[in-house]
Amino acid sequence: MLVETVTGVVDGLAHEPTNALTLAVGLVAVVIGFGAWWTYFDVAGHRRPRPTRANTVEWMLVHMPLTAAVAAMGAATAAVGAATAGLVEHAHDSRTPAATAWVLGGGAAVVLCATMVLAASLRVWREERGLYRPLTRTCVVVAVVCAGVGAARPAPLVLGFALVLLFGVPWGLAVAYRLSHEEESTAEEVPAGAGHQDDNRG
Repeated sequence: MLVETVTGVVDGLAHEPTNALTLAVGLVAVVIGFGAWWTYFDVAGHRRPRPTRANTVEWMLVHMPLTAAVAAMGAATAAVGAATAGLVEHAHDSRTPAATAWVLGGGAAVVLCATMVLAASLRVWREERGLYRPLTRTCVVVAVVCAGVGAARPAPLVLGFALVLLFGVPWGLAVAYRLSHEEESTAEEVPAGAGHQDDNRG
């Protein structure tokens, strides 16, 4: 679906006069698509659900609204001449069309919430409580803000930048958590190695 987003933006740019604002909106539209998928893959993708029937069913079912939301967002960023006019087509408007703004803001909210529901079915949900519990709360708050931004209908470029920044919040939290834990594990390993060397010298 990332390919569809990119090709859709390219198609939208092909139908509009090329200028700095249109190109900027097109670039932001692509980054929104990457942000949605990056959120999924960084938090829940390529991880196995817990080996129970309920968790397996949850894992399968939650993928449906998640992928549907990403597909809808991809269509809304660049749809030309459709009922849901895209960001690129209306790059110069002072406000984003209502349907497009709602699809993007609401889609982002669905992606964030569905990703965390999906994460709850995974094995790492229990293994990394220190990450997933605060990440869940953060995603819920960011999802509400995404919906609010969609309802406000700012200019397409502003809406796009806002969604990119909002997708970056949970991702930044996850990266900060992992980096801090890598530093802690490294700090624990160094003294142990140093003590071993001292024993050898003795």
